[in-house]
Amino acid sequence: MKYLHFAPLNRDLSRLVLGSMVFKADNRDLSFALLDLWRELGGNIVDTAHLYNSGASERALGAWLEARGCREEVVVLTKGAHHNVDRNRVTPEDITSDLRDSLARLKTDYVDLYILHRDDPTVPVGPIVEVLNEHLRAGRIRSFGGSNWTPERLDEANAYAEARGLQGFTASSPNLSLAVPNGIIWAGCVDARSPEAMAWYTRTQMPLFAWSSQARGFFSGRFTPDDHSDETVSRVFYSDDNWERLRRAKELGRQRGYSAIQVALAWVLHQPFPVFPLVGPATVEELRSCVDATRLELSPEEVLWLDLRYVAGQ
Repeated sequence: MKYLHFAPLNRDLSRLVLGSMVFKADNRDLSFALLDLWRELGGNIVDTAHLYNSGASERALGAWLEARGCREEVVVLTKGAHHNVDRNRVTPEDITSDLRDSLARLKTDYVDLYILHRDDPTVPVGPIVEVLNEHLRAGRIRSFGGSNWTPERLDEANAYAEARGLQGFTASSPNLSLAVPNGIIWAGCVDARSPEAMAWYTRTQMPLFAWSSQARGFFSGRFTPDDHSDETVSRVFYSDDNWERLRRAKELGRQRGYSAIQVALAWVLHQPFPVFPLVGPATVEELRSCVDATRLELSPEEVLWLDLRYVAGQ
C-alpha cells in the first residue's frame, strides 16, 4: 500500500479509500472479510455515509471496529446531509442530526473526516461553516469537507471561515475518473473533469477524495457499445472518446501486465494534486486488484495519452 500525508489529521492515509456500499446487515461475513483484508493490506481509511443502506453500512463498520478493537488505527470518513425526496437537507439541524446518528451507528464518539454528502447553493455558507466548527470544537469531528461541492462554493465557504478565524473545508469529494461523464450521474452530483475544475485542484492542492474512481466499472470489460443493460453507465459514460480511453487503457495494460480497470485507477492516482480514490470492491479478489493497481507507475506522457491529450511523436 502507498500513503500520502493528510495535513488536517496530521497522519498518512492509504492512497485508496475502501468504500462500504456492499456492507449490509445480512452480509456481515463479507463486510468483515473485506475490512480484515483491507487492514492486512495496509489500508487505513474507510468511506461510508448516513444514507448508505439505510444506515446498515455505518452499523457494519461500527460492529467491525468494536470487534477488532482498532478504532484509533482506522480513519473513518462518513457523510451526511444528503437530500431526500421531500426536501434539501444541507442545514445546521440536519447536519447535526445525521452526525449524531452516524456516531451512534459507528460506535464512536468522533469522526475523523466528516463530509457533507451534497450541497444546496441556495443556502448561505455561513451557517454551514459555523455548525461544522461547533462540532469540530466539541470533538465530534476532526476535519470536514464537502462532497459534490463546486470549487466556487468551496472558495466561498473557506473565505467565510478565514475572515472569522474558523476552520474551513479541508477536503473535497467529487466524481473523478479516467472516463469523462456525459452528464451528471445523480441529481446534485459534481465531477472534477472540466479543465477549470482540474486547474483549480492543481492550484489549490485541495485533497480530493474521488468517488466512482473506476467509472462504475466502465473499464472492467463488461460493457460494449451495444450493451445498454446498465442504464446509468451507458447514459453517463458511453461516448466515442471514452471508448478510445478504454482501448488505450487495455493497450497499456497489456504492455505492463495490468488490466484496463487497474490502469484507469492508476490514472486517477497520477494527477497533479493529492487524490485519494474511493473504491467499492464487492469481493476480496476485486479488493486485491485495486490495491495491486497502486503499484503501476505512469509517466506524465502516459497520463496525457490515456486521456487523449498526447500523441506520441508530437
